[in-house]
Amino acid sequence: MIQLENVTFKYEGMATAALKNVNLTIQDGEMIAIVGHNGSGKSTLSKHLNALLLPSEGTVTVNGMDVKDERNTLAIRQHVGMVFQNPDNQLVTSVVEEDVAFGPENLGVPPDEIRRRVDKALEKVNMTAYAKYAAHHLSGGQKQRIAIAGMLAMQPQVLVLDEATAMLDPQGRMELLGTVKRLNEQSGITVVMITQYMEEATLCDRVVVMHDGSIALEGTPEEIFHDVDKLHQLGLDAPEAVNMRQALKKLGVELDDGIMTTDSLAEALCPLL
Repeated sequence: MIQLENVTFKYEGMATAALKNVNLTIQDGEMIAIVGHNGSGKSTLSKHLNALLLPSEGTVTVNGMDVKDERNTLAIRQHVGMVFQNPDNQLVTSVVEEDVAFGPENLGVPPDEIRRRVDKALEKVNMTAYAKYAAHHLSGGQKQRIAIAGMLAMQPQVLVLDEATAMLDPQGRMELLGTVKRLNEQSGITVVMITQYMEEATLCDRVVVMHDGSIALEGTPEEIFHDVDKLHQLGLDAPEAVNMRQALKKLGVELDDGIMTTDSLAEALCPLL
């Protein structure tokens, strides 16, 4: 779906490159987390996925389309939808269904098709009941789900969430993650999740760890969270359940390395008590 080959990017006026020789393939239908501390390059990388930024060196292709070719820009941005940290910056109208319809309207989609897309997008994010609501009356989590619905109405193949849960409370974060996971599993949408929350990475098929503009680690969540000490060296922490698992293992408790959530840890410990 998306291919980055030897990508280097330097912001104007900056002496050091924000991305350094990055090679990454994102497969159709997978859910991938890109994690790293502040300044690691993860958000800069995300903006290369739909041509918001163009590589200084190397190539980025989306469905075979080179992001540097301006003739591909519109098609690429229809293929790759982005949801950012602050949902208020993405809501452009006062009524929920009008906001979801905004993108297709600008593409010249016929009214009947817009109605169908809006209804389907709201259904997918469990927000049908809020179609006539004023957007400013919604919670943060609900606003993010409307932002996702707006992207879905454009019928993208890839959904990129650039720290989209950062401003949400725990309940809103849980609801949003459930929505995204369901979209990936039931609708086959490719999801790229940029996050600082390691618990979110456990939901993904693959985790990419960025450090100083380069990919430091890449693998399944089980592989990445197996070496907690390595994560600490990169300025990151493991999920709380993983830290507890590792501490218990050092005390002699036999636990599977696949345990990464509080629920799975509890299930493994109960028979031992």
